Amino acid sequence: MLRIPKHLKKQRDVTITKDELVSFETEVKERYEAGDIPAPIHLAKDNEEELIEIFQYINKDDWVFQAWRNHYHALLHGFDRQELMDAIIEGRSMATSSSRNKFYSSAIVGGVIPIALGAAMGVKKHGSNRKVWCFIGDMTFETGVFHESYKYAKNFDLPIQFVVEDNNLSVHTPTDAAWGTRQEVPEDVVYYRYENGYPHHGTGAWVNF
Repeated sequence: MLRIPKHLKKQRDVTITKDELVSFETEVKERYEAGDIPAPIHLAKDNEEELIEIFQYINKDDWVFQAWRNHYHALLHGFDRQELMDAIIEGRSMATSSSRNKFYSSAIVGGVIPIALGAAMGVKKHGSNRKVWCFIGDMTFETGVFHESYKYAKNFDLPIQFVVEDNNLSVHTPTDAAWGTRQEVPEDVVYYRYENGYPHHGTGAWVNF
């Protein structure tokens, strides 16, 4: 299920395909299990179609902020495939960032939210017509930093669009169990729910480095 708010308009065609995304993530999995990536990885699976749809609304000059499960987002926002693979092999899977591609990620839960908010303030101050997109998980959505930042962005009319990617997991615990009663996702926030085909981190295989 994917919910796109009505105020958003498509900005571009996405040329990268679902098969290309899956192929990249499969290669990361294989390289990790071969011991070529001596660092944590967080893989994604079965949300390719939703992300391809969402990125049609993201201008190539917009800023994109994402957390640790970011390979698909980086590719969809213009990262060169080999450049991204090299960064992952160097151990930067959870911290894939590029000012050239206007892309930033962080392994800290909720860590990208205030940074994205600051970027949106800068975009508005400089009178740009660009937007900041901030992707978060359902666990992060429940945190105080999101709700404070969301309120601030609304009150000061900042050019930021939040996206909630809901796999109903707070690390390994179902989010419903971790938080009890969950908050309703606002209608102006992009939202989709999926079941990730990979574990929270790694691949499920025991790897010796």
